[in-house]
Amino acid sequence: MKKGYFLVIFTAIISGFSIFINKFGVSVINPYIFAWLKNSIVALFLTGVLLAFKDWKVLKHLTKKHWFLLIIIGLVGGSIPFLLFFKGLSLTGPAQAAFWHKTMFIYVAVLSFVFLKEKIDKKFFLGGLFLILGSLLLLKKLTFSPNLGDFLVFSATLFWAVENTISKYVLRSEKLQGRTVAWARMFFGSLFILIFFGATSQLPLLSDLVLKQIGWVIVTSILLFGYVITWYSGLKYIPVSQATVILLLGSPVTTLVSLISGGKVSFQEILAGFFMISGVVFVIGLKESWRLVKKLIYPVLQP
Repeated sequence: MKKGYFLVIFTAIISGFSIFINKFGVSVINPYIFAWLKNSIVALFLTGVLLAFKDWKVLKHLTKKHWFLLIIIGLVGGSIPFLLFFKGLSLTGPAQAAFWHKTMFIYVAVLSFVFLKEKIDKKFFLGGLFLILGSLLLLKKLTFSPNLGDFLVFSATLFWAVENTISKYVLRSEKLQGRTVAWARMFFGSLFILIFFGATSQLPLLSDLVLKQIGWVIVTSILLFGYVITWYSGLKYIPVSQATVILLLGSPVTTLVSLISGGKVSFQEILAGFFMISGVVFVIGLKESWRLVKKLIYPVLQP
């Protein structure tokens, strides 16, 4: 189980860097094209990983049920929510979009309790309260008149919650490897987005790419590859409700990177990071969190 925690913590760290860097990428390229190119490149990377580990032999023996679940993961996790999220982001503020996305752990907790029989104890609710407070502080001002953009981002968040629950089922009950599920999510997701481009006549936009845009796509694709390979590998070993909570550590990481890079970070953002870290600690448990911290810092302290 500790292996799972470490992998998901690394996912959160990668996510924190990705959020910071992606904001530069989406400013110079169409968000839909940006998402599809990243997904496609990562799908190629993961195909190479499957070949290196000779997982093509595993794919040959997958049942129809396995293929159906993997295709669903690609549809509800690797395509529809990306289209909804980026469209919603263009219609609402980034802070509001981030807030709705950070509520995903709530829906995952409900779905995992109902369908996966994961236990949700008191410390989860206490940690959840701290996480919501941290998210509200990052938002600074919550609007109570949601617009279409908020609805689209909220819908994307629900899709990702469903996908993570299905992925956990496939990893636990069907005993597939994390890299196989990650490949399916990116490969089939890319195909579905490509179909969307064809249906909406957006394919010609690909020919307008310039070198600067391609550079941002490559950098962010490397980060996305690290994200999905650590996320699905870690998700195999720990409850999905806890994994999605740990993922929220990406927000304090983004704040820290902004501070180091010379960006302005307010006291409110620092306080939000404290609340979110505290929330994660409560969910995992104080003793387990301390053991994980010692495991992380011990190699650094060694001469």
